[in-house]
Amino acid sequence: MRLLILLFLLFNLGGNVALDASENSINVESSDKLWSFVNPKKSSPPDVGDSNWARGNIDRFIFDKLKENGLEPEKEAMPEVLVRRLFFDLLGMPPSFDEIEKYKKADDPNNYTRLIDQLLERPEFGERLASSWMNVARYAEDQAHQVGNDKKFFYPHAHKYRQWVIEAFNRDLPYDDFIRLQLAADKIDGINEKDFAALGFLGLGPQYYNRGRLEVKAEEWEDSVDVVSRGFMALTVACARCHDHKYDPISTADYHAFAGVFASTEIHKREIIGNNGDKSYIHIVKDGKVQDLPIFKRGDVTDKGEVIPRGFLEIMSDRGSKKYTNGSGRLELANEIASSQNPLTARVAVNRIWQLLFGQGLVKTTSNFGSLGASPSHPELLDYLAITFMENGWSIKDLIKRILLSSTYRQSSFVVSLKRQKDEENKYYSYFPRRRLSAEMLRDSMLLVSGEMESGDRGDESLKVSDKKNLRRTIYSRISRKELDHYLALFDYPDPNIHSSSRDETITPAQKLYFINSEFVIERSKKISLAITSDNINESVIKMYQKILSRSPSNEELLRSVDYIGVVEEKKQERLQRFAQNLLISNEFIFRD
Repeated sequence: MRLLILLFLLFNLGGNVALDASENSINVESSDKLWSFVNPKKSSPPDVGDSNWARGNIDRFIFDKLKENGLEPEKEAMPEVLVRRLFFDLLGMPPSFDEIEKYKKADDPNNYTRLIDQLLERPEFGERLASSWMNVARYAEDQAHQVGNDKKFFYPHAHKYRQWVIEAFNRDLPYDDFIRLQLAADKIDGINEKDFAALGFLGLGPQYYNRGRLEVKAEEWEDSVDVVSRGFMALTVACARCHDHKYDPISTADYHAFAGVFASTEIHKREIIGNNGDKSYIHIVKDGKVQDLPIFKRGDVTDKGEVIPRGFLEIMSDRGSKKYTNGSGRLELANEIASSQNPLTARVAVNRIWQLLFGQGLVKTTSNFGSLGASPSHPELLDYLAITFMENGWSIKDLIKRILLSSTYRQSSFVVSLKRQKDEENKYYSYFPRRRLSAEMLRDSMLLVSGEMESGDRGDESLKVSDKKNLRRTIYSRISRKELDHYLALFDYPDPNIHSSSRDETITPAQKLYFINSEFVIERSKKISLAITSDNINESVIKMYQKILSRSPSNEELLRSVDYIGVVEEKKQERLQRFAQNLLISNEFIFRD
């Protein structure tokens, strides 16, 4: 009779039934056959014969798939296109006209490699990668709610975490340490106190209204479980909060073992003494009251089941014999996530970098490697990169350079329509994808070409994006959960209330209206036009093209531009300003090939 009732509930409630650990319905042994739960295997690169296109092992994996699907790789992009591509991908900003010309004139076969090395060492590199990581970490400086003028749950020192992330990428902190420090810097012996800012990954999480109640705390624990599991392992562990995961081998007991770590952790504002003796507070976490959670059946905190010891996912550990005993368990959790034996972590990291450079990952669902996620388009390549990544000390810079040196990355984005039809989503990387600049890249590029950008972080609180005094890179601007800046929202910046794995790329009339009417764009246009100090209209046009588009105009472009500006002196400055704005909002400026 009990079995019949259980079957009735499973079929009629869609399986949405939370069971005690002793009644766990998940068959782990039959579920671990999914590719992502099997340790990566380093396959030998395919033999591609005497292909002159393949420069290395990445290309051999790609070329093999191209041939298998009746495709040919695209020719190499023009030098000026490659330089612009590298600058945006590594720095998030365009090169100057002089930088492109210097590259084109250099008679050196190692010029491309040398440029990559130079860009990887520039401080803007960390800013570029941090822009992407902030979305994974759901970075923000306030809460979605505010009662009256009460800002006690806001984060005025959030920028300290952001600066730590930037510096971590610039010093090429090994990615496994990047994980450990963000989860448990305070639990690791010998760690410099400045690295405690890494704990902002957890310490800047949402604090919900009326957070003293158990049901509200449970919501905050779920956020921590979600950002850690999806951010580092691309697993939707939080889906198992109320019932066993419907598709992946993650039980409700797994969820509560995971959540117990964060139930034993509390958000903390720590005082740090600087080198000159001053007190640059940081928002971090520390161990609180250590506790194991009972299973809250169907998410109801008043309906408690079996108590589950803090620990890792059963499918990747022997939870029956291993329990977390070091305080909250954050360090033990960090070590299990950052382990080379974890089949997910290196794959997820490699896939995020691939997405950063190509616009899509080898696994399109970069934060879901479960059953409902996409299968890898090139599984052998993904595993090859993951293992190589670990073998080379989890170095992000080494991984990026390895990809940039490939012929796959150097392909042109200009392809015939027949190939686009045959490989419409560019699943096989038969050409390089043309993409619009991100919100940060657009704003930063306009500040750069107008000569107004203030470099670096002054170390004080963030300014609003809309603040006229804010001439710093967009990464240093205030990010609000309560009300995301209109410009950022308009150009697809993700909702900072939740973990986000990728950016949408919408095209709306409101974006065009922004380019035409925005005071920010108009001011940059004025600055550029006023900086062009030549009485010769031809020279003015040439300088304008070089400053904004990093190239000289063609003869036809020059004639049309001069004709537009005209020769009437009293209207010359106004026309120059409008002309500068036209170049700033041109497809050539706002897209990269």
